[in-house]
Amino acid sequence: MNIPLPGPAVVTGGARGLGLSIASALAAQGAPIALLDILPEAADSADRISAEHGVGAVGIRVDVTDQTAIARAFAEAAERLGTPRVLVTAAGITVWNDSIDVTAAEWRRVMSVNLDGTFFAAQAFGRGLLEAGLGGSAVFVSSMSGTIVNVPQSQASYNASKAAVAHLGASLAVEWAPRGIRVNSISPGYFLSDMTRQFTEQNPELARDWVARIPVGRMGEPQDLHGLVAFLASDASAYLTGQDIVIDGGYTAV
Repeated sequence: MNIPLPGPAVVTGGARGLGLSIASALAAQGAPIALLDILPEAADSADRISAEHGVGAVGIRVDVTDQTAIARAFAEAAERLGTPRVLVTAAGITVWNDSIDVTAAEWRRVMSVNLDGTFFAAQAFGRGLLEAGLGGSAVFVSSMSGTIVNVPQSQASYNASKAAVAHLGASLAVEWAPRGIRVNSISPGYFLSDMTRQFTEQNPELARDWVARIPVGRMGEPQDLHGLVAFLASDASAYLTGQDIVIDGGYTAV
């Protein structure tokens, strides 16, 4: 697969897991990459991407819930790599707990990382493009949990935040369409990220329950997202904006 991308890409939550996998896939298409993450390994992950794919890459340690810090991180990425033309927001967290027991701090933390973090990154991304007079493409990582209530786990805050992420994407898409900035979201189902794989190994019965509900008979692998994200990030999808695309092996179809 070779889908040319319009320019440098920023991936939040890019130090590991699905974010790092997506960043590597974009780098394989020739895009310089900025990894934004609160984890200290962001710099090491960027070095590995640069060595493997021969592109410029930078890791910037930043908290996506800090609006000012995110703006500085995008300015640094632009200075070192050029104005970001692609954004993927993969930073996210969840809390599994009965809703009557969720604390205000837990609720606000999930909303802050998943929703505020997505908006602040998109805001900095859009501002940079508008100031440079350039177009671009943002891909928000929502979840099928923003469309359906997956069971048996209780995660109301996560579900609500991901529904909001998808609608935020549609809202910004309409607002920015006249300026040449596209915004779409993807809603993955159960994917075997590093963290999910560790959890399923510790909870095999729950993993079997999940897989039994997936028509294709397996959980997604990180590479199952690569083609979709590259398509949405590239000019191959130039007339596609404001959409949420569920990629879940058929889970939400039954």
